[in-house]
Amino acid sequence: MNILKTTFVAASAAFLMSSASFAADIMIKDAYARSATTISKSGAAFMVIENHAMAEDRLIAARSDIAKKVELHTHMKTDEGVMRMMHVPEGFVIPSHGSHALARGADHVMFMGLNAPMLQGDTFTLTLVFENAGEIEVTVPVDLERQDGMMMKMDNSHDHDS
Repeated sequence: MNILKTTFVAASAAFLMSSASFAADIMIKDAYARSATTISKSGAAFMVIENHAMAEDRLIAARSDIAKKVELHTHMKTDEGVMRMMHVPEGFVIPSHGSHALARGADHVMFMGLNAPMLQGDTFTLTLVFENAGEIEVTVPVDLERQDGMMMKMDNSHDHDS
């Protein structure tokens, strides 16, 4: 019975160590968030997610107390040629030894029903949830002045307050 107990403890320790290494393999770079105005009811976060692991991972969810609802979104062109933001419930693949950018006008974390205005220089905590790496907390600065990438265009037909 003692051998079985030792084997279980060793297997449990190996599993916990492998889980921790997944989180160490994911790096979040250049995170920032913004809203269109200080009275906007929605905002978004952008960053580069690097995966230094041997296997791909997937960002499957995000959480923050900054808003009533937090979702992973992307921009898609409709058959009519209009760009619309859409929820991506399956998340975003982060390739092995690669990266995935969450950028304005593309994939991003969407905050709907902001609990308070996003103000220049403020920070908040964002929890990113990965299939393999688990949960990673990121401190995200609000940067309303940043002008890089495509400008995020809010499509009025997309209901951010639902």
